[in-house]
Amino acid sequence: MVGRSAYDWVEYGESGQVRPVTDVVHELQPLLEGVELEMISFRAVASTGIAWRDWVELGRLVRDLAATRPDAHGIVITHGTASLEDTAWFLELVVQCRIPVVLVGAQRPPNTVGSDAAPNLRAALAVAVAPVARDLGVLVVMDNCIYGARDVRKTSNFALDAFEAGEFGPLGRVDADGTVVLRRRPVVAKSHSPALAGALACDAPPRVDLVLSYAGADGTAIDAFVRSGASAIISVGMPPGRCTPEERAALREAVAVGVLVVQSSRAPRGAVVAQRYNRADGIVSGGDLAPNKLRILLMVALSAGLPRAAIGEMLHDF
Repeated sequence: MVGRSAYDWVEYGESGQVRPVTDVVHELQPLLEGVELEMISFRAVASTGIAWRDWVELGRLVRDLAATRPDAHGIVITHGTASLEDTAWFLELVVQCRIPVVLVGAQRPPNTVGSDAAPNLRAALAVAVAPVARDLGVLVVMDNCIYGARDVRKTSNFALDAFEAGEFGPLGRVDADGTVVLRRRPVVAKSHSPALAGALACDAPPRVDLVLSYAGADGTAIDAFVRSGASAIISVGMPPGRCTPEERAALREAVAVGVLVVQSSRAPRGAVVAQRYNRADGIVSGGDLAPNKLRILLMVALSAGLPRAAIGEMLHDF
């Protein structure tokens, strides 16, 4: 994206100017000495407009590159920050890859004052070629911090340090000289990966919806999603994972007609643990995955053809 002025950090999306990443990277060189880049154009799309088909086709591309390019040390994907964590999590679920797959974005366009585009891209390249980054799953690198795809969240609209990893923090950092420092490794749930990879063959996923709880909420949204053909609904409840009585009644009716219902929470820390309260109504407890990532996991699992009974048990592995 191109800012219209030196301090266009807010409305650059309306500039109407989108430059090929090959041109931008060429102007930012040299980024990291000794690293040879091969640029592959995928598509230019606002991250707020990314949909299932984009994820699937990107997943196929990453899978095929990793399988057919033994000379590649890593893969870096430039991405808008609005849905960066979502794409990272989708790839984590469906792509089995030993080399680092790193997603990176910028909070400020490259042509604006104080842009983080070049520093972030440099750090991502450093991680992608670092031997210590192999076998870590899909990673996100922002503001010199390294995050696992499962836990990373965008927590600020405009700050340069907009990405965090909640309770557990980053995996490591990239120092000023490009040195990659890894302090912990993610627990990557790969036991289901072969089955979940089947989602890459699905061009039209089942409908999975999120319902946000708030004081006084009724079952209108839930009923509407059921009528619209939802295969699964995630209730994003008030902490510690409870919705209003009216919503609860609507969720019980959704379960009765075959909708998979998962109870999540608005709280960014802690889990919605397995409990009789949910089991009694046929509702699955969502653990500590963020609601948006629970939705992606359900979409992937349903698209891959996993039985609904198995999906509830699988959530605890993630």
